[in-house]
Amino acid sequence: MVYKKITLIGTSDESFDAAVDDAIDRADDTLDNVCWIEVEEMGVEIATADNRQYQAEVEVAFELE
Repeated sequence: MVYKKITLIGTSDESFDAAVDDAIDRADDTLDNVCWIEVEEMGVEIATADNRQYQAEVEVAFELE
């Protein structure tokens, strides 16, 4: 078996968990054979005090056919 890893950045206006879920959902929708996901970094972009964007950088590993 051979695996490939890519980096995705999920975003959410709600929370870090929702940002991670965003990345996982996108990986599931667009990639085949996803095996695991590792959360690498989390950050918050602060445009204004009322408007925050939570970001989660994840590495996605999937098996190549």
